[in-house]
This record gives sequence, structure tokens and C-alpha cells, in this order.
Amino acid sequence: MQDEILATVDASAPRRVLATVMLIVVGGLAIYVALATPPALHWLVFLLAIGVFCLWLAVRLWQATALRIELTEQVLRSSDGAVIAKVADVAAVDRGVFAFKPSNGFLIRTTTKGARNWRPGLWWRMGRRIGIGGVTPGAQSKSMAEILAIMIARRDAEPSNN
Repeated sequence: MQDEILATVDASAPRRVLATVMLIVVGGLAIYVALATPPALHWLVFLLAIGVFCLWLAVRLWQATALRIELTEQVLRSSDGAVIAKVADVAAVDRGVFAFKPSNGFLIRTTTKGARNWRPGLWWRMGRRIGIGGVTPGAQSKSMAEILAIMIARRDAEPSNN
């Protein structure tokens, strides 16, 4: 029962395709401009680097958004099994307008630091902060954030066993 999935967040096919195509177009245009009308050497290198980076990012985005995020009683995890955060370590959930969070998503603050990680369009982690969202639907992210916030509030309301 503890492994039951309470909420999921995943990218829909149209969102995945649109985000990936936009990155491919930007990368392709940068490379085209660099090669069609070669500017000064430093601009040529800059445009080629931006183009290659955008193409690499498109591949990473496509791979990452094939996965989904799952919330259980114990952990917040990716569908490939990677644990994003343990529910016991979550200190706060922030969905505010001014929060540094992904588009259509929310921010989680944890009590323990974790390794930096990034799944473009899905989630990222830097230290104690985790951003969930990006190419995901806002309704799924909102419901997951609400469920997680309720779980945290219940945990914090329980009397300590000291």
C-alpha cells in the first residue's frame, strides 16, 4: 500500500513535440546563420556553440519527457526509478507566483541536500531546492503540489514521539 501512486505528472505528446521542435529550430537557425553568412570568428564560434547546445538540449528534452514523475506515500520519484526526494525530507512546497519554479510547476524545499540533477522539461534539483514542471500540464502539477502539501501538513501536525 505504501508504493501506491498518489499523483503523476507527465508531458503530453503535443507539448513534447512542440518544445523539442522549437529547440531544433533555434539550434538549426543558429547553425545556418553561422555557416550561411560567416560573421567574425568569435560570433561564428558563439553561434555554432548555441546551435549545438540547442540540438543537444532537444535530444535531452525528448528523452526526459518520455518519463513521468510519481508521488507515493514515501517518495517522489521518476518513472525510471530515480528518487527525486523522500517525502520525509520535504520541508515546504511553494507554488507562489514569485517562486523560482518551472513553468506550470512548483518548488520543493528539502531538509537535506541532494546531488544536482536535471531532466529538461520535467524536473531539476540544485541543493535543497527541487523544481517540478516545465513541459507538464499545470493541472497535474497543481494536484501533485496540493497532495504533497497536505501530506507535509499532516506530518507536521502529528505530535512528536520524543
